[in-house]
Amino acid sequence: MLAKQRFPARLVAIGDRALLSGFPEVEHVALARPSTPGRLDPANSPYVLAVLERAVRGCLSGEYGAMVTAPVQKSVINDAGIAFTGHTEFLADKARAHHVVMMLVGGGLRVALATTHLPLSQVPAAITRDVLVKTLRVLDHDLRTRFRIARPRILVAGLNPHSGESGHLGTEDSSVISPAIKESGVDASGPIPADTLFVPERLKQADAVLAMYHDQGLPVLKYASFGRGVNVTLGLPFVRTSVDHGTALDLAGTGKADPGSLIEAVKLAIELASSTAA
Repeated sequence: MLAKQRFPARLVAIGDRALLSGFPEVEHVALARPSTPGRLDPANSPYVLAVLERAVRGCLSGEYGAMVTAPVQKSVINDAGIAFTGHTEFLADKARAHHVVMMLVGGGLRVALATTHLPLSQVPAAITRDVLVKTLRVLDHDLRTRFRIARPRILVAGLNPHSGESGHLGTEDSSVISPAIKESGVDASGPIPADTLFVPERLKQADAVLAMYHDQGLPVLKYASFGRGVNVTLGLPFVRTSVDHGTALDLAGTGKADPGSLIEAVKLAIELASSTAA
C-alpha cells in the first residue's frame, strides 16, 4: 500500500476488491486471473510486480509519501519465469539506489543485515570490505535522517564463532570486517562475537546492530517482537516498510492471520515519512 504525503492516504489495492477502510482513496490494480485465498497462481505474478512498479513511480514522483508492502511469495514469481529475489532487491533496482540495507525494527531493537537472502555457503564471499563500508554508511545516514538519531552508535557482529578466535576459526573478522569498520568513518564497534553481542547491557549502549547474515540477527529480533516487528529498507530515496513475516498461505482466507506487524509497518511508515518531510 502507498501513502500520500498527507495522511490519511491513498492506497494501492491488493486483489480484485478494495478491502481497506479508513482511507479516502484506493487505487485498483487488476489481477490477471481471479484469486483463491491460499492458492498460488503464476499467472498473477506479473500483477504483483505491476503493483510494486506503480508504488515505486508514485513514491519517486512525490505522489506518495511512503510505501508499505505485504509479504510476497517469491517462489510463484520465479515459477512464472521472472527472476525475483525479494522486495529489497527489486525496489533498489527500480529506484536506481546505489546500495540498500535491510533492517528490522521491533522489541526495542534495530537489526540491519550485511547480506540478506543468500544460502549460508555464499555468505563469506558476499561479505566484502566495500559492501560493509557502504552498508555502515547507509545505516548511519538513515539513522540520522529517517530516525532522527543525532549520533548513531552501531554494534557490528563478527562472522565466525568468537569473531574468528584470532584467526583459528576464520580470518574474515580480522581481514575484512575490522578494516571496513575503520574505513567507514562511522561510530561502530566490532567485530563482536554474535553470541554475546545481544546481551542487554551491551545493547543499551547502541542504536542499531549490523549482523552479517539473515539468520544471525533476525532470530533475536523476532524472538523479542514477532508479529510486531517491521522491515525497513534503508538507502532508498523514499520510505519503505514491510511486515516481519512471510505469506502464511495456510492462514489465507481463514480470518486467523494476525495483522499486528502490518499495522506497525503502517505506523512506522507514517512516522518516518513525517519525520523526513519535517
